[in-house]
Amino acid sequence: MTKTIFITGASAGIGKATAKLFAAKGWKVIATMRKPENEKELNRLDNVTLLPLDVTNREQIEETTRKALALGHVDVVFNNAGYALLGALEATTDEQLVSQMETNFLGVVRVTQAFIPYFREKKAGLFITTGSSAGLMGFPVSSMYDASKWALEGWSESLSFELNQFGIGIKTIEPGMVATEIATRSVIISHPAYETMLGKFLSVIDLTKNLPNGNASTAEQIAEVVYEAATDGKDTLRYVCGEDAKNLYAQRLAVGDEAFRAGMKQLLAEA
Repeated sequence: MTKTIFITGASAGIGKATAKLFAAKGWKVIATMRKPENEKELNRLDNVTLLPLDVTNREQIEETTRKALALGHVDVVFNNAGYALLGALEATTDEQLVSQMETNFLGVVRVTQAFIPYFREKKAGLFITTGSSAGLMGFPVSSMYDASKWALEGWSESLSFELNQFGIGIKTIEPGMVATEIATRSVIISHPAYETMLGKFLSVIDLTKNLPNGNASTAEQIAEVVYEAATDGKDTLRYVCGEDAKNLYAQRLAVGDEAFRAGMKQLLAEA
């Protein structure tokens, strides 16, 4: 039987690359995005269905879940929708705080919650979430983005115990920098007291140039990891992916939290 994957945030980046890869592998793909009417590529693929979904809209989550399940069986839900909020906490508005957590964390929670009864009844299913190396390590001037990704880490690990008894899996992919449209899709907040630090951090990751330095991954490379997670049959919770993420995380584990923090401070000082 042909398998089906449901994807959030499929209009660009990792989500779009994943939709294209799974479609090429013969899967049925339900690709969701806020404005499917603007999509000019996925809509041309025979085994891809586009549905509207804003993951901050609880009513639409429920409606789109019903529509997806009415199309037939779903085997994998890939929670990918999200964006980066960067800048000093002092300058961040309450609306920006709430929006970041509503999208990156609660959106994932609510989409997952909507599909659990279906997966539980059929005693099978898999949730995959786009986490981040920023969910494993803290970085400067990105406290709320990091908070949203760290929240996903604890949530996923805890939820795995609930779901396992019903044959449902949950996995998180942990990419580092990905050369996608993140530069134009990030919200960057300015404050004169933090401009130097923000400028140094952005220069380190080259976010403003959309050319992350080091060994940045492509969206297509991360999509391959999503496919691996969906098909390897392993009960693995975390997939650290991208050479930069693997190297940084290995370094943190090797030297410990405080030495890693000291190294990050040194990196900023030299930027």
